[in-house]
Amino acid sequence: MQAVNPYPEDYSQVFQTNRSPLAALVSLVIKEGSAAAGSIPPTVLLLLSTLAVQVGAVLAKQLFTVIDPIGATLVRTGLGAFMLLLIWQPQVWNHRRRDYGLLALSGLAIAGTNLAFYSAISHIPLGIASAIEFIGPLGVALVGSRRLIDLTWVILAAVGLILLTPISGAGLNLLGICLALISAGCWAAYIFLAIPVSRVFPGQDGLTLAMMMATVFLLPFGMKQVGVSLLNPTMFTYAIGLALLACVVPYSLEFSALKRLPPRIFGILISIEPAIATMVGFILLGESLGIRSVTAIGLIVTAAVGSTLFNRDDSIH
Repeated sequence: MQAVNPYPEDYSQVFQTNRSPLAALVSLVIKEGSAAAGSIPPTVLLLLSTLAVQVGAVLAKQLFTVIDPIGATLVRTGLGAFMLLLIWQPQVWNHRRRDYGLLALSGLAIAGTNLAFYSAISHIPLGIASAIEFIGPLGVALVGSRRLIDLTWVILAAVGLILLTPISGAGLNLLGICLALISAGCWAAYIFLAIPVSRVFPGQDGLTLAMMMATVFLLPFGMKQVGVSLLNPTMFTYAIGLALLACVVPYSLEFSALKRLPPRIFGILISIEPAIATMVGFILLGESLGIRSVTAIGLIVTAAVGSTLFNRDDSIH
């Protein structure tokens, strides 16, 4: 998942609230890394962030030879939660039962998004899974709209999705398509839940605790397999690379980019993620797509970019 900024604009907050040397060290590493990236144009940083996420997905596919998508999702989510926990040390107590329910739902949405996506790419090419997953935030951006131009983006996305279905003769795995759609739905649910969760759990507490909840949900299903398989040095290296590329590197790059990018530009750049996924899948995995699939991805990307470009509220997905 992209478009999540877990960092404050003033890093002094981190050093004032951190209570452990390890947390301070993690914060320092991210701060210095972001500072070093200050000389790089923010558009380049955001593109590198998206590229890192997709390369992380490639590493996940390599892990599938030893652990299933549940294990790979646990590796990514668990380390991401650990990193955020070290930095923010959120306040867990003194909330209503309903608040914890919202938090649990948000964690379930995060777990569902990542698990369904990793499961999807075990059946269909990376670029196609990424394009279908983007139906989620695109739908959130367009829900309730009555403008005629927004109907254009809906039609483009719908045509793109139809072109990717086996019904159209695309020859893709139906299970993979359905899993990508589930990921899209979970991503949309997370976006809807993000606002009420952020009201109850201020600052970065909401994201951190939701990531922890996602890890808890995944733990019973993936821990045994992960614990045994990662004794293999090669697989352990892949797992660390996956966690770094999917969480640590994107968060650091996005932090630096978001401080210098207007929200509309941020949304447009994030919207081309399926195109980057297609390129990464072709170069690193040899996933060659036909004209039908490339056209479908192009239509969905166009719909996502267009909905952002013509968004009256100047907000990101």
